[in-house]
Amino acid sequence: MRLGSIVIDSNIADELADFYAKLLGWKIDGGVVDGEKWLIVKSETGEGTPLVFQTVEDYVKPQWPWADGVQQQMLHLDFYVSAADYDKEVAHAIACGAQVAETPFNDNWKVMLDPAGHPFCIIPLPTK
Repeated sequence: MRLGSIVIDSNIADELADFYAKLLGWKIDGGVVDGEKWLIVKSETGEGTPLVFQTVEDYVKPQWPWADGVQQQMLHLDFYVSAADYDKEVAHAIACGAQVAETPFNDNWKVMLDPAGHPFCIIPLPTK
């Protein structure tokens, strides 16, 4: 068994697919399954796990940080970058449309929010 893809719901699937394609330098493929539009963001080489975006009409933006009584995150993505490129990669995410979360989780990495409000982390890896 292997992980085939990660499917992310939002009310702005087109915008979200475009954001992640820019962030990762990947391409967007699309398709229609049972009358629903799906957008697939994947690397040119096919390496890595594709991200798939679908539109959910009643989508509720997750709250970060989580709090009782509001929509909480269901998952988040961690992106590892070299420590030397950390600031550049955070700036790249912002240029693509991400926001730095007002409440950090840890001082060692950034919690970011994508255009639909999904949190994700940019984590610097120590250089060897």
